Amino acid sequence: LDVLHVEGRAGDVCERLRRTSCSCNNHQRANSLLFLPAVFVTLTCAFRYGREDLDVLGLSFRKDLYISTFQAFPPVPEEKKPNSRLQERLLKKLGQHAHPFYFTIPQNLPCSVTLQPGPEDTGKACGVDFEIRAFCAKSIEEKIHKRNSVRLVIRKVQYAPEKPGPQPMVETTRSFLMSDRSLHLEASLDKELYYHGEPISVNVHVTNNSTKTVKRVKISVRQYADICLFSTAQYKCPVAQLEADDQVSSSSTFCKVYTLTPTLDKNREKRGLALDGKLKHEDTNLASSTIVKDVTNKEVLGILVSYRVKVKLVVSRGGDVSVELPFILMHPKPVEPPVSRPQSGESAQRHSVDQHPL
Repeated sequence: LDVLHVEGRAGDVCERLRRTSCSCNNHQRANSLLFLPAVFVTLTCAFRYGREDLDVLGLSFRKDLYISTFQAFPPVPEEKKPNSRLQERLLKKLGQHAHPFYFTIPQNLPCSVTLQPGPEDTGKACGVDFEIRAFCAKSIEEKIHKRNSVRLVIRKVQYAPEKPGPQPMVETTRSFLMSDRSLHLEASLDKELYYHGEPISVNVHVTNNSTKTVKRVKISVRQYADICLFSTAQYKCPVAQLEADDQVSSSSTFCKVYTLTPTLDKNREKRGLALDGKLKHEDTNLASSTIVKDVTNKEVLGILVSYRVKVKLVVSRGGDVSVELPFILMHPKPVEPPVSRPQSGESAQRHSVDQHPL
């Protein structure tokens, strides 16, 4: 998991605060706001496990997993870091009143995940979100007023690993009562890592040496969400299903490849389905698989998402035979564009702006 750097500018925040305060009728209060000694920026990772309309009598269904505060203006000399290329561009554009800052999100924090609300649900959805808030105050302990602050919602994402794991494969043998022969089921996937929107090929091989008959084959992709709060609870939800009337008679073999594609478009009505955290006016997708390296403190993990393919054989007068194949569903890591270095002068500046528009 790459460490995510959140960059911003306190100068733009101060300008917005100045315009907001100057529109007040009380000009004396507005002028005093302009001369507050400091601008602080707070990064908060929170897990909301209840609707906002249920927050009554001071009881909030929200748990802060991580809080970090940084003084953006006036800048602290001993905490000054070198600026990134984006910050350098913003400083040239905004001028001397812009003040860069940055945060480093710890690797053990969960990714942004939203639980899909139902049709009748209102307010902010449950899940894990990240928020940056900039505010003017004389000290960090001072109460933050809404008119003196601005908020920005961000996402923490996790991309697919560059080296995928081994090909998933599982097999099982089932013996039946009053029969000395058994039924053997073997299932496998063509790979472990899949990207969102990519079809999943499931290879099913059945060797039926028993006296029973396989009547149907059911394939499903299930999402498992582990809610790590005060105690761990697991919820499962099918996101893609397929049922075939393929029969396997006694003393015969069967082999076939089934294809399923789990997408959000076919699951928008399922309440509680885990989705990737989304920003305003943007669509999202099914939640990506969570890859965790350290599970010592489960309370800060938020929501852990995993996926499995379940293969089930419906046997006549013999029950069901099933196996599960875990796999990873994620986004590929974006390819960074090559950094072009023109010669010098005015042409270099134009080329740089065209390649990296702000």
